[in-house]
Amino acid sequence: MRLLLTACATTALVASGPLTATAAGQGPLGTQGPVGGELLTAKPTVVADGAAPPAVQASAYVVADLDTGSVLAAKAPHAQLRPASTLKTLTALVLLPRLKKTDVVTGSPADAGIIGSKVGVYPGLSYTVDLLFQGMFLASGNDAVHALCAHDQGGIPATIQRMNEKAKDIGALDTHVTDPTGLDADGQYSSAYDLALFAQAGLSRQDFAKYASTKYTNFPNVGNKGTYQVANQNKLLFNYAGALGVKTGYTTLARNTFVGAARRNGHTLVVTMMNAPHGITEDASNLLTWTFDNYSRLNPVGTLVKPADEPKTSTQGKNSTEEQPKTGSARPSRSRTVLNPGQAVQSLALRIPVWAYAAPPVMLLGLFLRRPRALRRRSARGRH
Repeated sequence: MRLLLTACATTALVASGPLTATAAGQGPLGTQGPVGGELLTAKPTVVADGAAPPAVQASAYVVADLDTGSVLAAKAPHAQLRPASTLKTLTALVLLPRLKKTDVVTGSPADAGIIGSKVGVYPGLSYTVDLLFQGMFLASGNDAVHALCAHDQGGIPATIQRMNEKAKDIGALDTHVTDPTGLDADGQYSSAYDLALFAQAGLSRQDFAKYASTKYTNFPNVGNKGTYQVANQNKLLFNYAGALGVKTGYTTLARNTFVGAARRNGHTLVVTMMNAPHGITEDASNLLTWTFDNYSRLNPVGTLVKPADEPKTSTQGKNSTEEQPKTGSARPSRSRTVLNPGQAVQSLALRIPVWAYAAPPVMLLGLFLRRPRALRRRSARGRH
């Protein structure tokens, strides 16, 4: 049925013209254009200047210098795709300044019952906020995310609202959040460009950087009978010199997503990838190595936008002992970036609620039910 819906969407695109995705910012000299520069569109063309990057399987990627903000290579950086657990980078940006690391949280049945990847949060067991953040980063634990969000003021709904506000504040206007775990929720999407912004903002925080680069931690067993070891799922940390980690992700619909960073030769680079079938660690390593090796030859093809400086206090948590980071009300203006037909269909399909997929078969069923009755009426008239 998804194939049928995709075919219908393609037909609609041909008839009505290309679907557009919102991309924000101002181009050179104040002209309107995609966020980060005119070359950074949602088109699937690889953009680089100075050397040809290696081929990778991801539908979208960005390689950028986190210190200068220069985007050095990109492919469909503003395509709005499912982020999977890489969205937890934004979740962390919201929760880290709001929660005390020493607070103790008791696991709940709702935490343990959440779907997807888990680190092992059990009802009745006690965990520090610090340990839950480790479970969130290393094991991509949705149960740890649920426990952290529930511990904050307003719970899950308030966290979602703060995440959407935070994304806008830092110029990540390709992003819309409906589930802080990154699961495939209706209307949830981000972009390779926005993931780079989240990494840049996150790695500027000492706590975020520490969690992102931690290789191992220990979680308590049920009944407090010892602990078990949890390893970081980001394999870049274990096999790439200078790796800083960050976050991996996977769902059936998003496929593999990735945020990784590394520091070499005085440069700190980030690579983000979305909608990759497999081999994502190898592809990330190849992109990073290519960028480090050709750094002096490469010219920026865009830039990571910087947030403004006006303080914002409405989302300050009651339990926080840290100063809320300053963000701005001066947001980049919005423009329209044309999606190619394939990306347009995918972008359209992920916004359609799951229940809508049931509509076509129900309508077709009605046609099949009406036809026999019509034939019976004709047959009855013929007998008279």
